[in-house]
Amino acid sequence: MKIKVNEEAAKWYQDELHLQAGDSVRFFVRYGGSSTIQKGFSLGVAKEGKEDAGASIEAEGIDFFVSERDLWYFDGNDLLVEFDPDRQEPIFDYKQAAD
Repeated sequence: MKIKVNEEAAKWYQDELHLQAGDSVRFFVRYGGSSTIQKGFSLGVAKEGKEDAGASIEAEGIDFFVSERDLWYFDGNDLLVEFDPDRQEPIFDYKQAAD
């Protein structure tokens, strides 16, 4: 599993979560909400110290990661985080991971 965060989305998280270079953001599974890959679950976002990362990427000086224990949620998909200019916030997309 890979994570991709585009520049605009990374900058949005920097502004909204008051992040500085070297900070970490965890994408985590939460019960409820909607998702195109797991019924009844969705992704949450939190500024946290990097822990047991199952997948991670650095974007704009920020480490974005998913814990090993949450990889099941992605069901073989990569996580794509992009900025939606119409909604003025990041959106999540999932793409089947290449082997």
